[in-house]
Amino acid sequence: MNTYLIEECGLHPPTSSQYGLVVHSHGDFFGSIAFPAVADLGLRVNKLGKSSVTYEIALFERGVEEVKSVGEIIHVFVDRDTGRPAANGMSNSLKEGLQKLLVPSSKL
Repeated sequence: MNTYLIEECGLHPPTSSQYGLVVHSHGDFFGSIAFPAVADLGLRVNKLGKSSVTYEIALFERGVEEVKSVGEIIHVFVDRDTGRPAANGMSNSLKEGLQKLLVPSSKL
């Protein structure tokens, strides 16, 4: 998640004008991975708000179809100076990068 934010959204954690606070995290575990197996991770955005983003992360063992773990993390991006969400929400570079991972929700 943080690697994506740095490489694709222009975030530089020590100096960017905004940073993400983890306000919620949850994980479900279905199986384990042991050395020397290689882990593969999947990342998507399930919800993108004005200043918050809800991620879903999946953990797989390379070459194995079944998911080993699924987690949800919510970041709220806040102003570095105030520690509060910016009045205009997250920066354009963050929003544009995160939109690339947004999975449209379907209505049943």
